[in-house]
Amino acid sequence: MVPSLLFEVMLIGLLGIGSQWVAWRYRMPAIVIMSITGLLAGPILGLMNPEEDFGDLYTPIISVAVAIILFEGSLNLSFKEIRGLGRPVFRISTIGAFLAWILGSVAAHYIAGLNWAAAFVIGGLFIVTGPTVILPLLRQSKLKPRPAKVLKWEGIIVDPIGALLAVFAFEIITFLTANNPDGSALLIFFAASVFAAILGWACGRGIGFMFETGYLPEYLKSPAVFIVVIACFTLADEVVHETGLLAVTAMGMTLANMGISSVEDMRHFKENISMLLISAIFIMLTASLQVDTLLQVFDPNIMGYVLLMMFVVRPLSIFLSTIGTDLSFNEKALLGWIAPRGIVALTVSSYFASILSSAGYADATLITTITFALVFTTVVAHGFSIGWLAKKLHLSKEGRPGTLIVGSNNFTVNLARSLQKARAPVIIVDSSWERLRKAREAGIPFYHGQMLSEQTEYQLDTIPYEYLIAATEFNSYNALVCTTFMPEYGRTNVFKVSPYRHDLNGMGDIVNKVGGRILFRQDLSLDELNQKTREHYVFRQTAITNQYTYKQYLNEKDENTVLLYIMKPSGRMRYYSEELRVTPEPGDTVVSLTPPVKEKEKIMKRLENQRSNNGNNGNGKK
Repeated sequence: MVPSLLFEVMLIGLLGIGSQWVAWRYRMPAIVIMSITGLLAGPILGLMNPEEDFGDLYTPIISVAVAIILFEGSLNLSFKEIRGLGRPVFRISTIGAFLAWILGSVAAHYIAGLNWAAAFVIGGLFIVTGPTVILPLLRQSKLKPRPAKVLKWEGIIVDPIGALLAVFAFEIITFLTANNPDGSALLIFFAASVFAAILGWACGRGIGFMFETGYLPEYLKSPAVFIVVIACFTLADEVVHETGLLAVTAMGMTLANMGISSVEDMRHFKENISMLLISAIFIMLTASLQVDTLLQVFDPNIMGYVLLMMFVVRPLSIFLSTIGTDLSFNEKALLGWIAPRGIVALTVSSYFASILSSAGYADATLITTITFALVFTTVVAHGFSIGWLAKKLHLSKEGRPGTLIVGSNNFTVNLARSLQKARAPVIIVDSSWERLRKAREAGIPFYHGQMLSEQTEYQLDTIPYEYLIAATEFNSYNALVCTTFMPEYGRTNVFKVSPYRHDLNGMGDIVNKVGGRILFRQDLSLDELNQKTREHYVFRQTAITNQYTYKQYLNEKDENTVLLYIMKPSGRMRYYSEELRVTPEPGDTVVSLTPPVKEKEKIMKRLENQRSNNGNNGNGKK
């Protein structure tokens, strides 16, 4: 065991964020790595048991964390995003959820051997996929926009529904099996659900009003929202357990659809908090499991139930609920397979296991075991298969990392051509149809629109592009674009052309320090890059080998050559910047903007050969 509670908190944080880093570094599902890490630290090696060590604080910590994670996910649920997806999402979240509940409950009774009370409770819990598992998978799998949005909306909408459905099932079963049935409990439950939704809406509108009217200073906005989320969840949860999830979902959706700019400003803060909480909570939950629980997972009835849920219940509920929608067969197949369960299922199942045991249901102790079995199996199976299956079904944007270029001009069009030759996805975005003429004539994919507009966010598919280059003639706009998209693309993947100009009188230093890394060189402005293309500079590819080393290439290249980027055999690429260290290795290809010396030499040699041939022909005639 760990020496102190403080040390355990530190260890949970290290293991959680360390698992996220390993998953990012080796391109693996983060939830799988976190689950395995938690099991190793907890029941397998016995380093810690957070549930015992935290005592009475364990459940409140988990509950508050789930509330914040769910709020952060629902903060992304703008109704504008669901345009064209309303019918499939509605069907899956209602008819599909109901079918999954009934089929899952029947399977839990006849296959897993649970009594009807426990079966209907666990059936309600297992309709939940949840943002804690879906959103990280979507970030890694690079699905096409439509199936990705359906999975995201289903996960966030159904998350509170599953918990409420479990509560509803428990109340119904308690009512039906009571010696003197009293319908007041059911009425209280429904009234509490309505209260939770209204409370969430009121909290969202209240915070939105304070943002819009300036009643909150900028430095208090994120902390205020943080506290109001906890208050909203707690107040609803104190009335009826688990209605707090509905309240924070309603609050997040209300804020997301009010069109408040401040929500966008704090969204990245919420994402960072959510990432930290997901990492810590997964470690805590898996580390708190008992060895007996792990051994029970291998019971044939439990394993059979898990397989039935994955291969029969989920696909059947999806295909039946989406009849008559415009989803393709491939999209239905993907949606029918991807349904990993996560934090909400684990936390709520432990609550119901305790109250069902208190109510005298002997097999209630199996609920935690079955939940863990389904959570771990689906997280592993779906986490490792989503990318492969998406490719097979042609629903993936996976491929070489692409580049999104803001600004159409001579240089960016030629840069895009070179990227196309390297088989890397590229698109040019510009608000001017006239400036886009060069891109259209060159056959470069383009988007006509303002990069910073809300409309572009919903219409432009940015999934294939890992790099962003701001290369317009307006240096302040380039800096603003980089600052806006830096949290989404990452600090090392956002570039802008150098704002350097001789007539700025030092103002270039100010623009230089705002957002984005300088592309290529500090002393190389867009005007100079465009001038080089007008002087017929060539975009040249040079292979680095063991025989022709990078050092030799640097020694032999023309002094006016501009190093642009390197392309690795795997398809990964790195742009040159004075702020980043780029060192090509044997097998890499260096792409550079080179003076047309070789081309001129070839032209001169061709002309000399023509003159020589003409001279010989003339001599022959004589």
